[in-house]
Amino acid sequence: MPLSMLGLGLAGVGYASVVERNSFRLRRFDVPVLERGQRPVRILHLTDLHLTPRRSMLINWVRSLGALRPDLVVNTGDSIAHPDAVPSLLHALEPLLSRPGLFVYGSNDLYAPKPKNPFRYLWRTSKSERRQHIPTLPWEELGAGMAAEGWLDMNNTTARVKVGDLDVAVAGIHDSHIDRDRYDLVAGPAPADADLRLGVMHSPEPRNMTRFAADGYQLLLAGHTHGGQLCIPFYGALVTNCGIDRARVKGLSRHDAAWLHVSAGLGTSPYAPARFACFPEATLLTLLPRR
Repeated sequence: MPLSMLGLGLAGVGYASVVERNSFRLRRFDVPVLERGQRPVRILHLTDLHLTPRRSMLINWVRSLGALRPDLVVNTGDSIAHPDAVPSLLHALEPLLSRPGLFVYGSNDLYAPKPKNPFRYLWRTSKSERRQHIPTLPWEELGAGMAAEGWLDMNNTTARVKVGDLDVAVAGIHDSHIDRDRYDLVAGPAPADADLRLGVMHSPEPRNMTRFAADGYQLLLAGHTHGGQLCIPFYGALVTNCGIDRARVKGLSRHDAAWLHVSAGLGTSPYAPARFACFPEATLLTLLPRR
């Protein structure tokens, strides 16, 4: 009996770290957020690649998303997990960089992951563990590479962008998980003359989402949670690693008057390379007129 249990455990670890971790999925949602008469647009939401240079399966899968020809690409952070990963990331994104794009940073775009007990998330978030003050990853090179292709850096700032036929007002914040979010810099009523008002962040903290919704942003995009990463079938995520509730750890939901999409993301920390009952994902959001 002990040997059979050991074998079952090893099989589970192998499945989570080899099979499911590399079984990338494209999720699709329709979001009825536009005014009547407006033409649908498609947003590709990418997040949490945690890329290292040798993850060729992930790199090639992201490259394949270029065939979707989205109207807008939004990257909500934690793109890299290695000092040499920026060229690999730009290679992965290359078929998408000609599309309009936006990005914000996550903590792991600045600070390299460290070995630690992955089960600590069962009783606390990782927020209190960030003691580094000097970035150890090339976040400036990362941002410059995306910005050089025309993608907008939305960390604690606002912008207007043309998406299909729409004039979109965007507000974005840096990562609240490392206390770099500065919502006050983007606060205030969203432009009423915009066809769509979009809020972008890495970690879906309710205090920020509530302010976005109160300011009139209609669609909020976030990552960070990994969808729980290790989930229980028919139960879902055990933890979210931030302030959002388990029921909204991934997928499309509502937050006050706004639509909220939290992506489970595509990667994992190199020191916790496993997913269970939570496939890695990117999401294609089709924005439609309200019924």
